[in-house]
Amino acid sequence: MSEPSKQLEQGPPAPPEWFNAPDASANEVQAVDVAEFLDEPHDVSEFVADDWGGWIPPCPHLFWHPISGGMWLGRALLGIVTLIFLLAVVAAIPVVRFLALGYLLEVEGRVARSGRLRDAFPLLNIAPRLGTIVIGVWLWIIPLRLLSGNAADAYLIDPTGPAATMQRPLTVFLAIAVAIHLCLAIARGGSFWCFFRPIKNLRDFISRLRGGRFWSEANERVSTFVAKMRPRYLFSLGLRGFAAAAVWLFPPTLLFAAMSKTEALPILTSVFGGFCLVLIFAWIPFLQAHFAAENRFRAIFELGRVRELFTHAPLSWFVAVVVVFVLSLPMYLLKARLLPHDAMWLVTLVFVASIYPAKVVTGWAYHRAVAKKKRAWWPWRWLSRLAMLPLLSLYVIILFFTQAISQHGKLVLFEHHAFLLPSPLTIFSF
Repeated sequence: MSEPSKQLEQGPPAPPEWFNAPDASANEVQAVDVAEFLDEPHDVSEFVADDWGGWIPPCPHLFWHPISGGMWLGRALLGIVTLIFLLAVVAAIPVVRFLALGYLLEVEGRVARSGRLRDAFPLLNIAPRLGTIVIGVWLWIIPLRLLSGNAADAYLIDPTGPAATMQRPLTVFLAIAVAIHLCLAIARGGSFWCFFRPIKNLRDFISRLRGGRFWSEANERVSTFVAKMRPRYLFSLGLRGFAAAAVWLFPPTLLFAAMSKTEALPILTSVFGGFCLVLIFAWIPFLQAHFAAENRFRAIFELGRVRELFTHAPLSWFVAVVVVFVLSLPMYLLKARLLPHDAMWLVTLVFVASIYPAKVVTGWAYHRAVAKKKRAWWPWRWLSRLAMLPLLSLYVIILFFTQAISQHGKLVLFEHHAFLLPSPLTIFSF
């Protein structure tokens, strides 16, 4: 008899002993910590995807998929430009500019937690759509502005002439038609080609209005979009970040700006305030990164923790300090003569474009320090400290003389746009 036939006659094998064991009662069950199965503890954020603003697909290989890879890069570049432009506009508006600071702190905190460059652009997946909306609206406004300019010129030359009497009502009619078309294009999704298909936009609007879906869908889309932007969180983060940094920066700056006469006491007070600023400038970038990474107000006052992290990656922190203060110096030149309030976004555009990479580099340096568990070689630590001291002293000296070229005078010393609001009007209008 063959071996399989013997196994069939003998029947199935007996189950193991644990199969027939009685069920354990609820009191006998013991919880086991998951950490026993891991080589080392991991942060929960490593397993949970942070999809604030949506998931961004990875970039296709440029060699094997040049067309799709080029389209991905073009879309990402459009999104980054749109984000910087929107941040510049927001930073130029009083009170609302705390949203811009909150976004920059969120960027710094995300990079500090993950160490990945792709985390430095939250809302990047919806930014290209905002960019297409801005471009579409701008393209339709250009001919309207040209026509309104011609109508105004014709009215100045001959108010009762045929050109003025025809172009003025035509301009009003086209303005109303363009406004309706832009609203329908945005309601249909706001893609680029929606702005050039007015008939389809109108048909889609009538179809959804008859079906009773237009207002509900519009309300849902607007609510979803606002929820992705997280304005309350960004405003709270920016307000708390401003207040915490001001606690560190304003007292020594007040001493630094004390000199008004060439007398001994004011000079010594300014020198002492400048010395305090040198020490604070060495730590405030990483104290703010620590605050942004942990999202705790008290975190910015944990100087001992930040000093310990410095010993883990001193060269990275030195690079971050150089980037932060080198990029902040040219912005003081823009304060010599400020533009009007309606054109202030041109100034804040430079501010945001300079502060954004500084926040990314600071977050990267903070993440490297957290990732390394051991201290760096002691000569590297002392070399970084000794190299930072003259550079920060030079920055403080240059900062002292900026009051001579700034439109605000001594008040420019208190603005500290690299750590406070990304705007030249932080003292006068929040």
